[in-house]
Amino acid sequence: MQLYPKLITDALATVRYPGSGKNLIEAGMVEDDLRIDGMNVSFSLIFEKSTDPFMKSVVKAAEAAIHTYVDKGVNVSISTKSTQAARPEPGKMLPQVKNVIAVSSGKGGVGKSTVAANLAVSLAALGYKVGLLDADIFGPSMPKMFHMESENIFAEMKDGRQVLIPAMKYGVKLLSIGFFVNPATATLWRGGMACNALTQLIADADWGELDYFILDTPPGTGDIHLTLLQNLAITGAVIVSTPQEVALADARKGIDMYRNEKVNVPILGLVENMAWFTPRELPDNKYFIFGREGVKRLAAEMEVPLLGQIPLVQGICESGDEGEPIATQSESLTAQAFRELAQSVVRETERRNRDEAPTQIVAVKK
Repeated sequence: MQLYPKLITDALATVRYPGSGKNLIEAGMVEDDLRIDGMNVSFSLIFEKSTDPFMKSVVKAAEAAIHTYVDKGVNVSISTKSTQAARPEPGKMLPQVKNVIAVSSGKGGVGKSTVAANLAVSLAALGYKVGLLDADIFGPSMPKMFHMESENIFAEMKDGRQVLIPAMKYGVKLLSIGFFVNPATATLWRGGMACNALTQLIADADWGELDYFILDTPPGTGDIHLTLLQNLAITGAVIVSTPQEVALADARKGIDMYRNEKVNVPILGLVENMAWFTPRELPDNKYFIFGREGVKRLAAEMEVPLLGQIPLVQGICESGDEGEPIATQSESLTAQAFRELAQSVVRETERRNRDEAPTQIVAVKK
């Protein structure tokens, strides 16, 4: 059988690209590099993104169309190209970020997101360039904490790629899946979908030059944590816990995850949140309603620094609900506690970078 270009293009015209409904010829997806050598045919298909979810199925459909409408004996070789530059490789996604800090907790309800938000704001107030990623895909809270529930996130072309432009408030660059989903609807995603969304927020965003990139991780340990560890060389982890024993037991698990020999992320230190309760009417009084200095004792036991003790006051809850992190209220005692926490994180990060080798990403087994 004699092959010629129109036989091939007619066959490809029967294949539709799911993203637009147009066939491959109409969509201009067939590169002008068609080569025919006897029964050997080679050409390229052009996709907008190298991560196009339909890429593999379209390539298979194109090959099947040639076998169906031309000849089963044709040897088909199809390469793929993208009009956008490829996404950076794991470990190289944030080339202008100096320090990646994971704020973690072994369990929910200990105020981890409150600590992450106020730490980011406090670091920015100290003059550092700061980014904050809400990595809690299933329970994003940063849009509420920063009063940005209606924020619209835009994308721009940069260096051949379409990238998201993070929101900015209180001197902090911010991204959250909460900007893209209905806040009143549960996020019913399988683990793979959530991890892909998280990777996009990291790699397909213009974070630019940052001194500190704060990760507000979900409570516990799971797929999201592994995705972060596989894509980012995390400088160090900050573990948040309340003083009560049930929280401390889970905090130990969080520490163990980062200290695992396959992970090896340094623990910068622990934060004791809700360390004591101080009523607004009695600012000098301390009531240890969750136990006294439990995190301080755990820090000594695990041989890591106690970075700070944050009191429980009515203003923290009100500020979070109103979208104004309490760290912005410089005159308050709690804001001072967060400022001291930020200074401790800076000090421990500098010590860690001086004394320890850079963190390596967790290798993906194939």
